[in-house]
Order: sequence, then C-alpha cells, then structure tokens
Amino acid sequence: MYVLAFPYHPGLRSPNELCRLMQARAIVDFGDLELNRAMQVYGPVGDLAVYRARYYPSKAPLMSFAAVPVYAGLRAILGGTPRAVSELRLVYFSRLFLTVLPTLLVLLWVRRFLLAYVSLASADAMTLTYALGTLAFSYSELYMSHQPSAALLFAAFYGVWRWTRSEWSEAKLLVCGALASAAIAAEYTTALGVLGLALFGILALKRQQLSIAASVRAAALFIGGAIPLTLLLMWYHTRAFGGPFESGYRHLADVAYQPWHEGGILGIGLPRVRAFLLSFFSPLRGLFALSPALLLALPGVVLLFRRARSESELRPVAWTTLAIACGYIYFTSSFSYESWGWTTGPRHLTPLVPFLLLPCALTLDLARTNFLGGSCGVLLAASVVITSALTFVNYIPDDVSNAILALAIPLSSAGDLAPSLLCAIGLPNPAAGMFLWAGIVAVVAWLLWSMRPQARPTAWVAALATAAIIVGFHALTYRGSAADRAALMLLERVWLTPAGRLLPIL
Repeated sequence: MYVLAFPYHPGLRSPNELCRLMQARAIVDFGDLELNRAMQVYGPVGDLAVYRARYYPSKAPLMSFAAVPVYAGLRAILGGTPRAVSELRLVYFSRLFLTVLPTLLVLLWVRRFLLAYVSLASADAMTLTYALGTLAFSYSELYMSHQPSAALLFAAFYGVWRWTRSEWSEAKLLVCGALASAAIAAEYTTALGVLGLALFGILALKRQQLSIAASVRAAALFIGGAIPLTLLLMWYHTRAFGGPFESGYRHLADVAYQPWHEGGILGIGLPRVRAFLLSFFSPLRGLFALSPALLLALPGVVLLFRRARSESELRPVAWTTLAIACGYIYFTSSFSYESWGWTTGPRHLTPLVPFLLLPCALTLDLARTNFLGGSCGVLLAASVVITSALTFVNYIPDDVSNAILALAIPLSSAGDLAPSLLCAIGLPNPAAGMFLWAGIVAVVAWLLWSMRPQARPTAWVAALATAAIIVGFHALTYRGSAADRAALMLLERVWLTPAGRLLPIL
C-alpha cells in the first residue's frame, strides 16, 4: 500500500510539499538556500517566507535538506541538468525514501514495543491499524514533515526505552539525541514530544537508581547527540532569517496567514473549546472521526496507569504518554483550527498517534475477554477503511462537510481511484486502484476476524451497534452542499490518473 499509492495532483500545486522540494532544487542547481533563482526556472510555489527580498520555505528545514541527495541522484541519472527531473518523479521518489520507508521501519519498532506489554494478536492488530488506519498512512503519502517527525520522535523514544531495559548500549543515546533533534528540525512543534521524551528519561533514570555520575553521563550522551543538528538549525535560521531563533513563520510572504502565528508563542495561546472539539470530533477532519480506533486510548490510559502500579517499568511510559498527550491536546486546542489547510485530519497531531497505541492495545487485550471484543474490531476496521479512503484522496478542501461521502465515494464510483505506481507500469485505473482496495479489504477482514465477537448475542449486538453508530455519524454529517459539489468538481478536474491514463514517473 505504502509503495504503490501515489495520491498527488500537480494541478493543485501542493505548497507544503513543493516549497521544500524547490529548496532542494535550489541547493543542487544553484547552491542557494533562497528560492529566487529556482522559481524563475521551475515556477512559483506557496508556503513561503521572505526576508530581505529573498524567498525561503516557511517550514522547518530538515525535509528540504533531506531531499537534496534524492534530487541530486535523480538529476545525475536523468541527464545532469536543471529541468531533467520532472515534478512527478521528484515528488514520488522523495516520498518513497523520506516519508514511506522511515514509517515502514518504525512499524517494526512499534510492534516490538507493543509486544513487550500486550498479546501478539493485539500488537499485530494495533500495528496494522496504525499503518493503514491513522494519520501515519496519510502523511507517509505526502511530502510533508508530520510523519517523518513522528517517526523520528518515536525512534528516539524507542532507543531510550531499549537502553532502560539494558537491550541497547549507552553509546546509542547519542543516536537518540540526534533523532530527537532531527524531529524538531523537521517540525518545530515536535518539541512538545521531545519534552515528553525528556520526562521519560528522567523517570527512567530515577527508577533505575543509577549513581549521579552514571545519570549525568547518560544525559550528556543524549544532549551531545542533539547538539550538532541543533547548531545547524540555528545556523540556518541565522542565515535565512537573521537570527538563531527566527523561523520562517515570523516572516511569512502571505500576510493573510500571519495572524495564525501571532499572539502567545508562535500563535499558541489559551485553549479554545471550538478548536479542541473540531480537532478531535469534526466529521471532516477530527482525529477520532477519521480513526475511531484511537478512542480505545481513553480507557487504555487508565489501564496503563493501573498496570504501572504493579510494574515499575511501565511508570515512566505511563507518565510520558500522558504528558505527550496533554501537550498535543493543549497545542491543538490553542492553535487556529483553520490553519490545518487542505489536509487529511489534524496534521500536527501526527507525532502523538504512536504514543496512543499502547493504551489502545491494552484495551484490546481486555476487550478480547468480554463482549466488547467485536466492537473493538469494528473500530479498527472502520479506521482502516476511513483513513485509507481519505489517504487515497489526501487533498481535502476546508469547506467540505464529510470527505468520505462528498469526495472519496463519488470519485471512486467515477473511476478516479488513487494514482498508483501500477499506473506507471501499464495498469491504468480503475484496475490499479481496485488492486489497492483489495489489499485494504484483506487487512479489514483480518482485523474483523481477529477480534470476532464471542458467541453471546450481546457481543454481536455491541459490534453491530458500533458499526451503525459510525455509519450514522458520517451519514448525518454529510450535507451535499454547494461546497461539497464544488470540491468534487475541482478534484475530478485535476485528478492525475482518471480511468485509462498511465502515470509517467518511471
């Protein structure tokens, strides 16, 4: 699914993706950090910052620099001159190496982490659901920083966790520090997760009862690993925006977006009820509306703390999970909901999702022994269906009422299924898109079978009631408005691979 799907539509000129790739072109083609000359060759892009008449991406810089070897390699293979690499090729291969493959690696670590505390069946179910039923899938299929920062943050946590279990050497804390620093260099708001990671380290050191010297050495290794990339980030800010703590968000080229980042700290102020409710429960973009399986984390956090009473190893994990969740809940509740843009789900919450998986898996373990097991299976399956359907579109206008019924289903019915690598090797849509959906159906079938209800009628009633609630929620929130129809017409007009068209990316 990850390698084959390619939800991209050049006609939309995706600013969040293209501004980063434009800087990679500028570095390789001209040796410039600024985009001025590159945009003269390749055309304008959005999401820019301007300082002293020089244009830069407004985003944290890691993803721009990470794309440099990808673009340089493609350019060398395809002729060695500017314009040798098409936009389609650059977007696909940058996603493949820098957003898709890191997530596939992290999936192995997610499963390994879960297996330490829950059954094999629950670990597999949550790993599959994370892969195809959460924002991890959506943002692995876009060249944005949200899933890479999530992968880097969880990798840093995983490394420290393995060290606390004496499974990794102390020297690897250098790597963990570098990964944490890279997560912030990919997306500034990941600093919230890094603070949670620092809490985990402090609590883990306290539990291990290390000497002061050993604790200082461990902390020094982690911090030492973080210093080089942190200094490079400060250098970039100074070079581009005049100061080590100046980011592109302070110098946005489009002044219409500036109010989102004013007040408080870069726009983060006091929480607002509306922002909280829409970020988690909006039928268009709410985290729980798109991934209802994550609702299992609510009772799961309680189960995690209960278990931590008797298993001291879980106490740092429990408090870290709670701290990271509270940090991201505060952030999404205090920042402007309107700033999410044409995206799938509340994108800035992507790094939070892997830390909700253990609470969800603990709930699954408990539910398997009672009549709610089937309901949990429905939540997992619904998450995969909903998130995958939206990921195969992945550009969701803000004024749509319900993206499943307004966009995903009508587009698929018309033969506009997800652009796919299969379209590049001679199999056009709708056959290529149906192949992707066959994989999704297989995963859904496995999830439902693994969590099938007990023989008791109450278990089946609970499972069917859960399915009815999810279907009813989406049906009742769909309005069929003029905005829904306009968004559908726009996507039909720019769809990259309508029925019968091949994809020139190879």
